[in-house]
Amino acid sequence: MLNINNLTVTLGGNKILNGLDLSVPAGEVHAIMGPNGAGKSTLSYTVAGREDYAPTDGDILLEGESILDMSPDERAAKGVFLSFQSPPAIPGVATMNFIRTALNAQRRARGEDEMTSAEFLKVFREHAKTVGLSPEKLKRPFNDGYSGGEKKRMEMLQMALFEPRFCIMDETDSGLDIDALRMVGEVVNSLRGPDRGFLVITHYQRLLDYVKPDRIHVLAGGRIVHSGGPELARELEESGYEQFASEAA
Repeated sequence: MLNINNLTVTLGGNKILNGLDLSVPAGEVHAIMGPNGAGKSTLSYTVAGREDYAPTDGDILLEGESILDMSPDERAAKGVFLSFQSPPAIPGVATMNFIRTALNAQRRARGEDEMTSAEFLKVFREHAKTVGLSPEKLKRPFNDGYSGGEKKRMEMLQMALFEPRFCIMDETDSGLDIDALRMVGEVVNSLRGPDRGFLVITHYQRLLDYVKPDRIHVLAGGRIVHSGGPELARELEESGYEQFASEAA
């Protein structure tokens, strides 16, 4: 589904990603783990098309099609979804209007019918209940006055509504308590299917207790230096990343 070939990204004169190769088949959840500064967030921003994160070499293919020349909104319409470490707030913009506008923009781009207000309100309320966001919270402007955990719940609400083809979760577990981690696992597991893929970027095993990965990759020195099964996460928590320092050099 997602194939990254020889991806090289340079920022501020420093090579952050250095010939990275990664494949995530449809229907699978892959996790990326690695030390600080390894390039994990750079990888997520590059796939999503964030400005100033254009590769100097390599390619990113989604279902066999290169997305490098696509803008972020075009990639989103193709089904790429990025969950941020620190979701932004937009004061003065109504939450439901903002999300419905974004959702219908993607539907138009794919040639699908727009969702009516009544249709949207029904599914919005269902998913809001699942992620634990109260009606009072949803009356606020988008993410305005939300705690860090509430912003992450809002992102899981958006992911459930948008039903993207490929989901990138960049340290979604940061700052979450046990209940919120369980909620994230419930949303991801409800979306798992043969035509959808996930890339979960995390520092810790705890999220992977709820989001069961098919494969775990170690990112160090700007490239994947080791891959393994779900048991690799616990090995990394016990032994750290020191063992991979020579491979990353």
